[in-house]
Amino acid sequence: MDAKIKQLTEMGATVAQARAALAQYKDVQQAAERFFEGAFDHVTDDDGDVPMASASKPKPPARMLTPEDDDDEPTGNGSGDDEDEDDGDDEYIDYDSDDGLVADKPRTNSDADPYARVFFSKDHREEIIEVEEEPELVSLPEHIQRVKLMSQGEWMKGCPPPSGGEQSYLFALYSQLSDGQCVCPHECGSSILRKKSDFFPIFPEFSSYVAHLQKVVPKTCQRCQSEFCFACGEPITEKVQRPGAAAPGDPLFHCADIQGVILGVGLSMLESMFSEQTQDLKSIHDPNKSRNAKRRKTGKLFSKEADDDDDDGFLHTSSKKPKGGIGYAGDQKEDTTGQQEAQALQAVKDEKIGTMLTEIGVYLPSLHREGNHPSDFLPHPTALAHLRRRFNYVCSALLRNDSLADMSDRSVLYFKLLEWLETISAHEALASMMAMPIMTIAEVKSDTTRKSPNNTQIRERTIIYEGSDSPRELLEAIAIQAHAALKALEASKPAEATEEELTEEQKRMTVDAKGKAKEAANQVADENQKLLSFCHRILGTAKAIDRSLRETKGDAFVDRLLASLPKILTSSSGEEYMVDAGATEESAVKAYVDWATRVRFEYCDLTIPQTSAPTANETEPQLPHYKSYYNNEIRMLALSDIPKRSLAIAKELSILTNNLPISFNSSIFLRIDETRVDVIKALITGPEGTPYYNGCYLFDIFLGPAYNQSPPSVKYMTTNGGKFRFNPNLYAEGKVCLSLLGTWSGPGWVSGKSTLLQVLISIQSMILCDEPYLNEPGWAESAGTPQSRSYSANVRRMVVKTAMLGNLQNPPEPFGDIIRTHFRLKAKSISAQLDQWLAQDDGKPTIPDGAGFADAARPAASGSSNGLAADVSELKRLLKEMETEFKAMGRA
Repeated sequence: MDAKIKQLTEMGATVAQARAALAQYKDVQQAAERFFEGAFDHVTDDDGDVPMASASKPKPPARMLTPEDDDDEPTGNGSGDDEDEDDGDDEYIDYDSDDGLVADKPRTNSDADPYARVFFSKDHREEIIEVEEEPELVSLPEHIQRVKLMSQGEWMKGCPPPSGGEQSYLFALYSQLSDGQCVCPHECGSSILRKKSDFFPIFPEFSSYVAHLQKVVPKTCQRCQSEFCFACGEPITEKVQRPGAAAPGDPLFHCADIQGVILGVGLSMLESMFSEQTQDLKSIHDPNKSRNAKRRKTGKLFSKEADDDDDDGFLHTSSKKPKGGIGYAGDQKEDTTGQQEAQALQAVKDEKIGTMLTEIGVYLPSLHREGNHPSDFLPHPTALAHLRRRFNYVCSALLRNDSLADMSDRSVLYFKLLEWLETISAHEALASMMAMPIMTIAEVKSDTTRKSPNNTQIRERTIIYEGSDSPRELLEAIAIQAHAALKALEASKPAEATEEELTEEQKRMTVDAKGKAKEAANQVADENQKLLSFCHRILGTAKAIDRSLRETKGDAFVDRLLASLPKILTSSSGEEYMVDAGATEESAVKAYVDWATRVRFEYCDLTIPQTSAPTANETEPQLPHYKSYYNNEIRMLALSDIPKRSLAIAKELSILTNNLPISFNSSIFLRIDETRVDVIKALITGPEGTPYYNGCYLFDIFLGPAYNQSPPSVKYMTTNGGKFRFNPNLYAEGKVCLSLLGTWSGPGWVSGKSTLLQVLISIQSMILCDEPYLNEPGWAESAGTPQSRSYSANVRRMVVKTAMLGNLQNPPEPFGDIIRTHFRLKAKSISAQLDQWLAQDDGKPTIPDGAGFADAARPAASGSSNGLAADVSELKRLLKEMETEFKAMGRA
């Protein structure tokens, strides 16, 4: 008993608290857990009584402990909302319990939601002071060079969950293994002094750290010659059926304490290696070129971390305007400098990361390990803490990749990542992590340096963490990409080819060509199969994780998790558009962005319903007609199968699912035919600050037989029946002048690299621009001239009449609900915009084709109006009518 009391007192308990805990929980680890949960905070006397009612643990300050801090200083999480802390005395149990309750503990009000601390809001923010100390270097016998030791600040780095407890576990284990005496468990009176260099050296390779621990952990008492574990202080030969008991074989499986430290140090090494890899890849490219808005980007377009320059943590924001694509003019050329070098370096780094994941994964708690160890069943609490803080950093960065093709090319690394996620979800003590929002760095408020008592430099950073997507949400985003890719890859199956008999001369002349064609076809088929297999693996992992979560956490947990995941709709329900803008501009912006993100990409039926049944003489099914300008071309490819094209479309769709730009000021919506994914319709809302603002512009798109070796076919459809030319690059007959499409001078489509997303972004940002008059080459030097202002005024009148009022009165299919919701959610903003446009109007008549603007002296419209005032009045009336109808539906 004395040895166990000493262990608890070294963790910060008083002697009375240690005795009280051990009187109720014979196991020292369980007693320690309950002590850190605050169950014995009320014990002040020394009689060892254990009252059944537990006291609430006080809310700890948001500060990491530093070496000179007192051992009994409270630790914990930051300044979250009070309601998140009301029930903070069972935080660890909450992670591995379906109901979040502890035996003999009364139910509190916060227990009404048993998963409140798992599914906490992504709006949750924590302010944490993180401490960085000067690295301590030591010499170890088995290593030639001096080795850095992990500091306490580095060990405890990261953001705890809303419920406290993690900091206490981390502090206790670090203190236990870096300082103090390890007493011989056979009570012979001998002890061995622990040092930081025993458990916390950082080697260049994880395998070196494992070899070091295998020498350090088993200790032999110099007095009684018995063998014991240097981490937990228990006999290695003792067969006690509890966590921390002896385990035969590898000494590193002996106890949960070793598991906690080996995962903590190993995941820290993994995090550091991954961060260095990211910086190495960024440094290959010229930073000035990477900021050039005119340079076409290929590969990872608009990745959430593409422009992140923070050197640690994650800083993911959605406020940056996506950049990419090339516009209608210019002589820029594709810059592929360093691309091959980056790919080669990426492959080397991926191999290193994959190897380390494999090595660390050996010690990950697993209930399916052959010959289970005690720590497999009840992992050390710090194991979950380090998985949340460190593994989630790597997991988040990899799963935020917006290129399914890139992930498929790096499948060795991604398969290893998926194995980790499967193992975590299958363990009851770890599974809740799959649903918890990942706390990422949002802001570094301050960065100060001070001297410690032993005259070393200590850096303190005040960091704001905020919630982001959980691991399961990130995986679902990739699963959505995989679904989209499979639709393209499996849309049409290759028909059995019937070869005609050739003459000997024909065979001789065609043998070389056929050989080359067959080789190319095999290469494409292999690439298709590789992507197909990767997609099935992604979807299979998602299903396996959900199945494991049902077994470990229950149906209610999984149902709640699945309800929170992003989805791609196949046909929008009315509920998707029953969105309330709220009373403030802030609420309207949030409602709009949330709604638009959900509905930006959707599959639907773009075929024209057949009006007559097939006749008796018709032996083959009729080919459908499509609601597209390119109906004839679409029907001609109905029975074709072009593997290279299918692969390109699969990659394209996987990018489009999650990367269409969405904001309150301008968004892009796509509708894809559910059976012919090469048939697409796009709707772009005009950007703020332009004469196109808030108008809705429709485009018909067809990915032709040579896609993506050649550009897609794009037709502009918002032309007021072929009458209005909204821009020098948007003709009244629907022609879109864009160098990417080969319809204008400048850098053209790069075979196999350019994307439809680049085309859409180029139209949105470079054609629907603030001064469209300048898009005409002959007028390019006329910025700010009366002619330019008059041209913009003319565009505004056409926009109000056609792109706003006309689309609201007769919404084009299949964007009716999109257009109505767009105008309703932005009604206040649009009304103010209309008043401003009316005040700015020059009173001149509308010229449909935009000609004649070189003459600034063109007279104003005859009569009282050019029609703008009437259009504005009618549009405002419709906006009010929609709002009234929506409120009436809400009351009903």
